[in-house]
Amino acid sequence: MAVVGLIANPTASGDIRRLVAYGRGVPAGEKVNIIRRVLLGLESLGVRRVVAMPDPAHLCRRARDDARLSLDLELLNMPVQSTAADSIQAATLMDQMGVGCLVTLGGDGTNRVVAKSCGQVPLVPISTGTNNVFPTMVEGTLAGLAAGVVARGLVEPQVACYTSKRIEVYLDGVLQDIALVDVAVSKARFVASRAVWDMTSLHEVFLTRAEPFSLGLSSIGARLQPVSMTDAAGLYVRLGSGGTTVVAPVAPGLVSPVAIAAWRRLPLDQRVRIELHPCTIALDGEREFSVLPGQGVEVVVRHNGPQVVKIEEALCEANRLSVFTHQP
Repeated sequence: MAVVGLIANPTASGDIRRLVAYGRGVPAGEKVNIIRRVLLGLESLGVRRVVAMPDPAHLCRRARDDARLSLDLELLNMPVQSTAADSIQAATLMDQMGVGCLVTLGGDGTNRVVAKSCGQVPLVPISTGTNNVFPTMVEGTLAGLAAGVVARGLVEPQVACYTSKRIEVYLDGVLQDIALVDVAVSKARFVASRAVWDMTSLHEVFLTRAEPFSLGLSSIGARLQPVSMTDAAGLYVRLGSGGTTVVAPVAPGLVSPVAIAAWRRLPLDQRVRIELHPCTIALDGEREFSVLPGQGVEVVVRHNGPQVVKIEEALCEANRLSVFTHQP
């Protein structure tokens, strides 16, 4: 029996970029509505069991409370800490359970922590965060349909999914953390408000993708050379005077000139040493840890990230195979 996992971050879209820019806020009620539409899409394809991460706002439980739904929604038996550790543990448990697909609601940060522990479970990431590059703005019903055809094996994985890139950050030779879209080296010494929005505080940026239609740090790289998630390379950008200046949407409603000192296409698996000390390292738009003098930091882009469902391709292939057509 096909089982689908569901991880909804109740705090997504609540960072400082709602104050310093015009980042959207997605209230709990709207997240519940999105989840309900995902569940309706899944049930229409015969998915009978969904396992979900529990959360203090009871998003998934509230979404299941609908007379039109008859599928089984099971909340994972796990402690709730209201931190990123919840998503990490939930993704670990779902991977161990062998779920056929995992739907996430959140931003780049939510998907980053899920990707650390979901193994090869295909992701359907729905954007409910502030700066969103990895998750997409997709209607919940369509996301549920795509997750259903993948979880039930109604389309071939090589058609419906792709392997994303990721950036690995090594501290003194040991893997410290990962990012799915960008790693930024900040001149700030402390993590502070975490969210990155002031470009003058940044020294250099590493990107897995840089698309002209993206927000955030990846939009800076897109002005220099577009790079897609499937391209066999990343991008390195050093900020500062002496080169060109680009205009980029670094946050919702915040279009800023950014001075570029140097940049280059970054081959996969090539380690780059961070020379700025002390500094803080931001992963997918949020400062995560400080680097002290004497510590060695290296960054490398690899093509070993999570499996991601291509929603449009998955639904087109399902349509071609008459998945949605019933003959009398």
